[in-house]
Amino acid sequence: MDITFKPNEEQLKLVKACASNDRNIAYEAQATLARFIAPVLAQVVNQAPTLSNKFKSFSFTADDNPSFPVDLFYDITDEDYILTWSQHLAGGLPTNQVQPTHSEMKFTTYRLDSAISFDKRYAAKSRMDVVGKAMTRIAQEILMKQEATSANLVLGALAEASTNGKSHTLVAGGTKINLDDFNKLLTLSKRIHTAWTGGTPDGGPRRGVTDLLISPEVTESIRALSYNAVNVRGTGTSGATKTDIPATDAQREALWQNAGIPEFFGIRLQEFSEFGVGQKFNDVFDVVEQQAADASKSAVSGNFDGSADEIIVGLDASVQSLWRAVATDADNGSEFTLAPDDQYSVRQGKIGWFGAIEEGRTILDNRALYGIKVAG
Repeated sequence: MDITFKPNEEQLKLVKACASNDRNIAYEAQATLARFIAPVLAQVVNQAPTLSNKFKSFSFTADDNPSFPVDLFYDITDEDYILTWSQHLAGGLPTNQVQPTHSEMKFTTYRLDSAISFDKRYAAKSRMDVVGKAMTRIAQEILMKQEATSANLVLGALAEASTNGKSHTLVAGGTKINLDDFNKLLTLSKRIHTAWTGGTPDGGPRRGVTDLLISPEVTESIRALSYNAVNVRGTGTSGATKTDIPATDAQREALWQNAGIPEFFGIRLQEFSEFGVGQKFNDVFDVVEQQAADASKSAVSGNFDGSADEIIVGLDASVQSLWRAVATDADNGSEFTLAPDDQYSVRQGKIGWFGAIEEGRTILDNRALYGIKVAG
């Protein structure tokens, strides 16, 4: 991510005015720049390929109280009560609440903020590159906070996810993911996504899983399917498990030529460095799964050991379950508010801005979440 300016004469004058010795002129110039750049920051944050952007956004007016009419998101013949997941503060652990299907569900929003400052001599020299880097840093810090908030909510809900008596998290058949694990995940999703009667849904069974969020190591193991065996059931002449049967020539050729592997078995693969043994999201799942186990709510098959095991997260993007409510400014409609930071005096020789997003996240239906535990 890098925010850059294509400087013109007006922009150069505006940035230079931010360093004016006249406090009124300097403040007005900083406020004008903030109004100009705030919608750009909101667009950058919303388009970044991050876990937080797996949530579907809806806007509400600042100082309003966002809510969901729950009955519109569930079949009227569903159970009288459902479980929803939300957070009461930024980065907090998710809590599940029992909601009647006919209720108006309110949920808490919170502010994610950031601030930046630099020596005003850069503004006096119209250093647009410095201003661009400063705004990039604000956007990056907001994204980091959104990632932490989203990961806690998604992974916490996944640790407890269970439908029709089935855990949403499978245990991989070996220490590396294989074709058999993909196959079983697709079957699990069909068993979870039944009609309200428990039978076949209208239009036939749905696949369920559309996206898998994986680590670089899992991507490595998928590439290895081009030259490693995939068999898990065949037996040799002595009765021992036969493991030397490769994938089909066409499949191995496709894996060999396409190192990026954008999808597999019709499932989009998205690589995140935060997944993997010893990485941030894996450690988060270790914590929330242990807390769920202590409360006898964990649905994960077997104990999860974050120092050795790895979690793969599956999402069903066809189900509108992950929602993000974001406040918009009443004046300009922007989701991101940016204002001059007036804490600096003339003696300090600095200028700065502070910005924030007010948002709240909730998961209305955990049938959009799946997992594969790869034991170490």
